[in-house]
Amino acid sequence: MAITVSLVVLFGLVLFFLLRSKTLGYGSAFVAMMFGFYLASTGASEPMNELTTAVVNAIGDL
Repeated sequence: MAITVSLVVLFGLVLFFLLRSKTLGYGSAFVAMMFGFYLASTGASEPMNELTTAVVNAIGDL
């Protein structure tokens, strides 16, 4: 759970800075955000969580 919250904060900060630097438009940001919400409600959410956990564990073992 702590990893998920940290990643949400990280992705939120990246999105904020992309919007602030005008590299990403508001429409694109909205589409990216909605894609994340819809992806979380599909069967792909569990494999994505497992992949994220495996990557974080691999980085932690270095």
